[in-house]
Amino acid sequence: MEPMRILLRWVCLGARDPLEPQSKLAGVADAWRLQLLIDSIVDYAIYMIDVDGTVRSWNAGAERLKGYSADEIIGKPFSLFYSPEDRAKGLPQTALRIAAETGRLSSEGWRVRKDGSRFWALVVIDAIRDRDEQGQVIGFAKVTRDITERQQAHNELLESERRYRRLIEAVVDYAIFQLDPAGNVTTWNPGAQRIKGFDPDEIIGQHFSRFYTPEDIQLGVPKLALAEAAKQGRFEAEGWRMRKDGSRFWASVVIDRITDEAGELVGFAKVTRDVTERKQAQDELQRVQQQLAASQKLEAVGQLSGGIAHDFNNLLMIVLGNLETAERNSRGLANSMNLQRALANAKRGAQRAAALTSRLLAFSRRQALDPRPINLNNFLNGLQEFLQRTLGERIEVQTVGSAGLWSIEADTNHLESAIINLGINARDAMPDGGKLTVEAVNVLADEDYCRLNPELSPGQYVIVCVTDTGTGMTADVLNHAFEPFFTTKELGQGTGLGLSQVYGFVKQSGGHVRIYSEVGQGTSIRMYFPRYHGDARPIDSESDELRPECEKLETILVVEDDADLRAYVSELLRDLNYRVVPASSAQAALTILLQEEPKVDLLLTDVVMPGINGRELGRRAQQIRPGIKILYMTGYSRNAVVHQGRLDEGVELLEKPISQAKLALRVREMLDRLDPDS
Repeated sequence: MEPMRILLRWVCLGARDPLEPQSKLAGVADAWRLQLLIDSIVDYAIYMIDVDGTVRSWNAGAERLKGYSADEIIGKPFSLFYSPEDRAKGLPQTALRIAAETGRLSSEGWRVRKDGSRFWALVVIDAIRDRDEQGQVIGFAKVTRDITERQQAHNELLESERRYRRLIEAVVDYAIFQLDPAGNVTTWNPGAQRIKGFDPDEIIGQHFSRFYTPEDIQLGVPKLALAEAAKQGRFEAEGWRMRKDGSRFWASVVIDRITDEAGELVGFAKVTRDVTERKQAQDELQRVQQQLAASQKLEAVGQLSGGIAHDFNNLLMIVLGNLETAERNSRGLANSMNLQRALANAKRGAQRAAALTSRLLAFSRRQALDPRPINLNNFLNGLQEFLQRTLGERIEVQTVGSAGLWSIEADTNHLESAIINLGINARDAMPDGGKLTVEAVNVLADEDYCRLNPELSPGQYVIVCVTDTGTGMTADVLNHAFEPFFTTKELGQGTGLGLSQVYGFVKQSGGHVRIYSEVGQGTSIRMYFPRYHGDARPIDSESDELRPECEKLETILVVEDDADLRAYVSELLRDLNYRVVPASSAQAALTILLQEEPKVDLLLTDVVMPGINGRELGRRAQQIRPGIKILYMTGYSRNAVVHQGRLDEGVELLEKPISQAKLALRVREMLDRLDPDS
């Protein structure tokens, strides 16, 4: 406004200078120069008005700004420039009165051009006084500037701020607020109130670190966040934040630096969003991905173990069978004690190898299970004494059933083996003695539980829980406990397959396994088995001591692609007085059934063979010879006779390696079923 004041002063002086006692020529010259100066200013309307408001002078800027020529406006009232509503309010007269009383009036408002259009004007009216002693007002100098663009920009800014404020207040899913440079809250939107729980009057003026957890405050996270935002312009992070009630939520946070025109820091804009549900979903996805990775690892090792199991079990069957023969034939010979001891040691080694192969198949869920209904109360009662003898006197064993306990369907031998494995692990975790509890309870797995355990379907289960008072597991050990070959024992003290075997058996039985353990607090392993809804039936028992022989001429077709094993099985059956017809493949066996042999009482076939597998051979054999009895042998079934973890209906299976006594017993049993009168 300083240049405008100077102009006004020049106008006023120009109006008075001709009255000074100086030459008329000099006065005219000065007035002329002043008029030239004023006319050269085209951005300002500069003119004079009488005391009553009549226009007395007019410059080029006034003509450009207001649209009137000098001839059109001089002698007219200046109130023509006001809007009708302002004239109705008497604003022109009020403006002159205030200027006369105070010497100056400065104001803004709408003004009207000749064509009726309006513009936003910045107006200054200065009173011109006589130089006599009274200083009477003799007129006014008026300067008007068109500031419509500036006003529009100002109005747009105000409207933008109003829209922004309405937007911020309408957002309830985001906490949007501002901080001063020290981190104190200066604004607070409804979203912040909803998410964090504080009313504006409770939190404005408070430090924003109130939203951080005690752990983060101790680490200096709030201070570091502001420092990074101030330095980099923005800070972004996710983490736990606190509500007013002390509850926590997972927050996505953005802090932006706010600076003035000079680049000086004046505060921060902070946006917080509650993404707890997204965090939970990501954690769940990560957990499922980890479970999938573990399952894929299990599958890969299972394929490896399955690939070698067939041939390895064939070899073991030959070794064990010949050791049994040598052991039986060496009795009564000279030095038989030493020979018997050597043979027993060799047999134990082969049996350990067979057990290792069985465990490999168990954790990879490729073992052939024969599930039967089990009354767990009776089962646990019968197991307690055996467990006590196995674990020794330093371990107190307690088995606990439940009233109304549901039955389950599982392979009894494998269930017993699983519990014994867990018991032995528990004993090793209690070197100074302790207590082992095996209990069974009914449980309903609802959808919430199954969301956390996606491998388990909602339904009714019986939990068989094995709990010890041992040393417990660290978090790292707990994460790897079910992995094959993982062990905390010293080299040579364990295979690392015990828990993985339990895991594979329970999963193959349609259940689920969980481990709960803390260092110094013991371990609890819970095996979930689906409830069995059918009727229980008795479980047959088998003896491994008898070798029943054939008492009449019966023919057995032996199909085995391994030549050594085929020769061994054939010789063993001949020793039992059976007539044996060997075949090296399924194709050869089908040729025999179609052309050569008039009678075959039993087909004894391997399952996994090149070309046609044993299961397909059995199907074709029954088409050729209806009623033929079939007994399968396998070292690795690979879905030929086992599906969903259980034997196909009507399939009789022997798992290699098979002892001589067991083979003889099952062959006799099958043949007797064929001919009940024998």
